[in-house]
Order: sequence, then structure tokens, then C-alpha cells
Amino acid sequence: MNLEAVIFDVDGTLADTERDGHRPAFNAAFRQAGLPWVWDERLYGELLAVTGGKERIRHYLERFQPTWLARPDIDATIAELHRAKTRHYVELMNRGDIPPRPGVVDLIRELAAEGVRLAVATTTSPENVDALLATTLRALPADSFEVIGAGDIVPAKKPAPDIYRWVLQQLDLPGAACLAVEDSANGLRAALGAAIPTLVTVSSTTRGESFDGALAVLPNLAGVNPARLRQWHPG
Repeated sequence: MNLEAVIFDVDGTLADTERDGHRPAFNAAFRQAGLPWVWDERLYGELLAVTGGKERIRHYLERFQPTWLARPDIDATIAELHRAKTRHYVELMNRGDIPPRPGVVDLIRELAAEGVRLAVATTTSPENVDALLATTLRALPADSFEVIGAGDIVPAKKPAPDIYRWVLQQLDLPGAACLAVEDSANGLRAALGAAIPTLVTVSSTTRGESFDGALAVLPNLAGVNPARLRQWHPG
């Protein structure tokens, strides 16, 4: 089957946003709320095993602040912390401090020029995707991605395959006609669970993870072009 669409993860794949964007934004949200919680790079690397910002906060509480979970307003508190985190993240992105990962812009441009359809499948919020497109990826046309699957559009986050299945439904394509680009083991499991062949480009926070089942594991997308993707694609 021919390669008809490429579906990109966002955080860690299009830009190294986890280390330089999301982690500082979480810490800023905690400070703003008067909380003494600090997620350093080591801790944040461990918390990345859980996908989704609200889910990550809850996981942190379960491990390190379990008494918080007994509060009657804990769901609302987590939701507000996550909203504050998103605002701080968008502010960071608007400063333009986070560049795209090597090869990303060139590959997306070349795929679009050859008529390959483009989509996003991510657990991050739609606001975060919009901020990335408006800043880090501002060199690309605003409508580069035909379908954007983000945030809570499906209830189960990666490594569940739900977000990829949703994107496939919107594209009206089988997984075998697509290729996913991910940076993490959770993302790889999600894409493979939707029967999508997957290329991994390892990020600063996912080195050392297991990527069994990937078509290839690369340090970044520099030098990767549509012809190479078609060579990897099993169709």
C-alpha cells in the first residue's frame, strides 16, 4: 500500500518542548498557586511515563503528595493547575525560544509538495499545538496539517491507540497507508496499536527507552526526505 499520509507527534518530535517548555510551565503554575513543588529534569523524565498534563499532575500527587487526593475539590484543582500551566507554556512559546528539531520543517515542506497528507496525533492540548504552529513552526503554512488530534478529544491517552484511531477516521485511511513519527515508547505503542508503521526520532527525554517494533530509530530528522520514508514504509 502506498504512503498517503504522515502523522506527527508534537512534544519531543516536532520540537524539544518537554524539557524547554512544558517542565518550566508546570513549575511556573505551581509557583503561581503558592505550591512548593518543583519538577527538576530527573523527576520530570520519570513523570513523562504518564501522558497528558492533568494525568501527570495526578500521578505526581499519588506518588509524592497523596494527602492532596483526599481533598473534595481535587479534580477542579488539577484542572486549574493545568490551565495555568497551559497559559505559561503559550507565553514561553510566544517568546520564540524553542526551535524546531533538525529536519522537521524541511521534511514537512517536502511531503506537502509531493501531495502527502499531514496530520498530528498528540496528547498535548490544542492551545499548545496552536502556539507551536504560530511560533516554532511559523515558517510553515498555517494549514500544513489537514487533521489535528489533540488533548481530550479522546478519553484514553497514549500509550492507548485512541488518538491515532481518531486521526485515521478523520483522514479516512487505514493505518497501513500512513506512517507515524514519534519520539517516545508510549507514542510508539499508541501508533502500533492503531496498526500504523512508525519511525522514531529520539528526543532528549526519551533516550534509553525501548523502541521495539519501530521502522527505524534516528537521532533526528535531518536529511530525511519523502523518498527515505517510502523506503522505510512497508507498503
